[in-house]
Amino acid sequence: MRLFEREMSRREVAAHAGDLSQFAGVRLMTLCDGLERGIRMLEFRTGTGLRFTVLVDRAMDIADCDWRGMAVGWHSPSGFRHPALHEYEGEGGLAFLRSFSGLMVTCGLDHILFMREVETGHYAYGPRPTASHSIHGRVGTIPAQLTGYGTRWEGDRCHLWAEGVIRQAAVFGEDLELTRRIEIEVGTNDIRLSDVVRNRGFYETPHMYCYHINVGHPVLSEGSRYLAPVRDVIWAAHADSYRDQQVGYRSLSGPKERFHEQVWQHDMAPDGNGAVSVALVNDRLGLGFEVVTRKDQFPCMYEWQNLQAGQYALGIEPSTHHVTGNQAARDRGEMIWLGHGDERRYDSTFRILTSAAEIAAAGARTAHQPQPDMDYPPLSGRFPALTGRRPRHDSAIERPKP
Repeated sequence: MRLFEREMSRREVAAHAGDLSQFAGVRLMTLCDGLERGIRMLEFRTGTGLRFTVLVDRAMDIADCDWRGMAVGWHSPSGFRHPALHEYEGEGGLAFLRSFSGLMVTCGLDHILFMREVETGHYAYGPRPTASHSIHGRVGTIPAQLTGYGTRWEGDRCHLWAEGVIRQAAVFGEDLELTRRIEIEVGTNDIRLSDVVRNRGFYETPHMYCYHINVGHPVLSEGSRYLAPVRDVIWAAHADSYRDQQVGYRSLSGPKERFHEQVWQHDMAPDGNGAVSVALVNDRLGLGFEVVTRKDQFPCMYEWQNLQAGQYALGIEPSTHHVTGNQAARDRGEMIWLGHGDERRYDSTFRILTSAAEIAAAGARTAHQPQPDMDYPPLSGRFPALTGRRPRHDSAIERPKP
C-alpha cells in the first residue's frame, strides 16, 4: 500500500506502529448529544488524510467526509437527526427537509422526487386504494442491521469495509430490502459503494432509486466547475427564469441570499465501459469530488444547485428515473416492477481529487462527450425512453372492495 509518499508492505506497516489503527481503520461509535443522540456511526480513515463516516441508523448513508481537514460533504442546518425524531408524513410530505444532511442521502426504495399519491392495486388491499408518498421516499431514515465491518488483507493490500441490510416493509405493502456494502483500500481515496435492492415480498412492487450526493464548501466555491459528459440538457426546474439568478449549469457562484434552488436533468453519455463520471472541482485549491456510476444502472442524472447563503451545496444525483417522477414513470411504462426475488444492483465510486493532475484526469474521463460550452444551454425537453423494464404482470387484477 502507498502511505506517506512511499510504498509499504504489510510487514513494514506493522513495524512502524503497534496497530494499523495508528494510520487507518474503521471503528464503530455512537453519537450522544442533541438531535444525533443514539445514532450508531462508523468512522473510516484511509491513511491518506481522508476521513468519512457512515450512519448505520440512517440507511448506512455517508455523513461527514473530509480530506486533510477540508470538508467535502455538506452539513445542512437540520443536522444528522435521529430517525426516531423523523416524521415521514409531516408538513405535507416535506418533513424530509428536516432530516436532510450529509455527503450522501439515499432516496427510494419505491418512490423518489416530489410528493405523489399513486394507486396501489398491486397490493390487493381494498382499504388503501392509494399510497401517499413524501418527497424522496422512506429509506433514508431507516436503521440498518449491521452485518459486519472491519479490515481485510489481500497480500500487502488492506481494505476497510462495512455491510448492512435496510428493510422497508409494510403489511399489505412493499417488502423491499437494500443490502449495502462500502469499501475503500487503505492508501487510496476511492470509496466503493455496492447496493442490491431485492423484493422479499410476493406482491409486484414498484422500485425507484436515487443518490442525493451533496458537496459543500470548500470544494464548492465561487468559480468551481461542474464536469460531466453532457450530451443533452433536457430540463430545468427554473426554465421560466433561466438566467435570472445568473448561475448556469457549469460554473458555480458563491453563496447568495434569497437564492431559489435550481435543478437540471442532463442526459449523460457513458464511456466505452458504460461508466458515467461527474465531478465538481475547485481549481484554486486543487481539490475535487468525482462520482462514477453505470449508465445501465442509473440512466438519469440531476444537478441540484442550492446556493442559498447558510445552506450552500451542490448535488450530484444519479437516478433510475426521469425527474418527472412516479406517476410519469407509470404512464410511460418506465416504472421498475420487481417480482418476488427480483433484484437490482448499483455499483458506484466516490473519488476525492487531491491535485491539479487528478482534476485533469477526471476531466479526461468525461472527454469522450464534450459538455456544452455555454452556461445556459437550450433545453431540449426530450426525455429518452428508459428500457429494460418489464411491464407489471398483475395489471388486470381487480381491486377487492373494502
